[in-house]
Amino acid sequence: MPNHDAGKGARPKKDFMPATTPTIPPAPPGIFDVGINVPLPPAQLLILGLQNVFGMTGMFVFPGLLGRSFHLPSEQIAYLYGMTFAVCGVITVLQSVLLLRLPIVQGPYAGSFAALLAVGHLQSGGLAAAFGSFFIASLIWCALTLPVRRFSFIGLFAKFLRAPIVSGMMVMLVIIQIANVALPNWIGVPASPGFPVVNILAGAVTVAVLIAVTLWGGPRLRRGAILAGLAAGTACYAAFRPISFAVVASAPVLVTPHWFPFGFSAQTGLVIVFLLVLIPPGMGSMAMYQMVADWGGEKLPAERMAQGVFGMALGSVLAAIIGGLSTIAYPDNIGMLRATRVGSRYATLAAGILLIALGGFIKFDMLLVVVPTPILSAAATLLLGIVFMHGVQMLAGVDWDDRKFMVAGLALLVGMGGLFVPPEVLQTMPLMARLIVQQPVISGGLTLVTLHSVLCSIPAAPESADK
Repeated sequence: MPNHDAGKGARPKKDFMPATTPTIPPAPPGIFDVGINVPLPPAQLLILGLQNVFGMTGMFVFPGLLGRSFHLPSEQIAYLYGMTFAVCGVITVLQSVLLLRLPIVQGPYAGSFAALLAVGHLQSGGLAAAFGSFFIASLIWCALTLPVRRFSFIGLFAKFLRAPIVSGMMVMLVIIQIANVALPNWIGVPASPGFPVVNILAGAVTVAVLIAVTLWGGPRLRRGAILAGLAAGTACYAAFRPISFAVVASAPVLVTPHWFPFGFSAQTGLVIVFLLVLIPPGMGSMAMYQMVADWGGEKLPAERMAQGVFGMALGSVLAAIIGGLSTIAYPDNIGMLRATRVGSRYATLAAGILLIALGGFIKFDMLLVVVPTPILSAAATLLLGIVFMHGVQMLAGVDWDDRKFMVAGLALLVGMGGLFVPPEVLQTMPLMARLIVQQPVISGGLTLVTLHSVLCSIPAAPESADK
């Protein structure tokens, strides 16, 4: 296979897919203007790195929601932000240059946020039991993903993702699961200052500028499209609702990590809950890895993919120890790859370094947080939509028959349907069942892989000829 990253942003040819993986549909030619292994000047790396940080919507939403739900003091909420930044930065650096070696940004996983929130509010739980059980589950998950002589447990799942029906559906289920941080947060709630007109208007300005710069700004301006959209949207919002910087002034300058800052205890049942939460995002991330590798014309054997999932598991262990959230290959940032057409893994390396620095510099964390949530969520709505439609494109390579229609249809509706189960019904379920039902990556993903392995691996019975 030719090296498409050689030279300055060489475009892949139409026949760049290796003949050994015919089940994956080839990516459209010219996805990246800058190839995966192409370095960039420091100034461009800084802009792209900041853009990736600003695009991580969950980074600015999940730690604050978690801290406020437990009525933590502002110092501890700032600590949650800092540690989440730091964990995501460390794993992003590892994925960019050491393990996966793809332009992947690891961001906070909505599933671990939901599990910590649910377990922490149990009478027998609390944050000590939540983070302690999360730690034990992360250690188990890390052991399962550890590559030993090119073999790992998670590597066995990689073969499923060679089928476009599984990889495409997993991408779509990941987006469905985190879609609640997009449009709902763009509109806001009645208690939010800009609800609804200012939120919608400022978000619309963000999306309009992002689209305009992406489509008509040319290759260089396109690389800063996200920042341009966020700046325009924030300026529009501030014209109607002044933004206060008091939280920045009152925040501490630096923060140091602490071992189990919320205490430590563990319960067997809760460990199982967190293990069930951690496994599906590994599969979802593998689908994302495959999609990005296809965009850049990169080979992605099972052992290399397993190294990427091992990096995620390592991040879960670190997050549990210092008090952060586990990570997932962030769809927002993968949407940026497609929007900017810059596939350089050195750009995500820069983002990882910035995240680590920001994790220790709390004042700057708070400065980023003053960007209104509706602005971030409006940008996320567009970027997540781009990734979702690439999942749809992956399904175009499926040779559809009755079995595949059943597999995909049931998995999709099981995953989506759990989001609409009434609260009074959920309250009657055990915690483990509740978490599975409410997370499409778990419910839909398990349905998808199970049915595909059973139905699509058995040859169809030949039809009898009419006599």
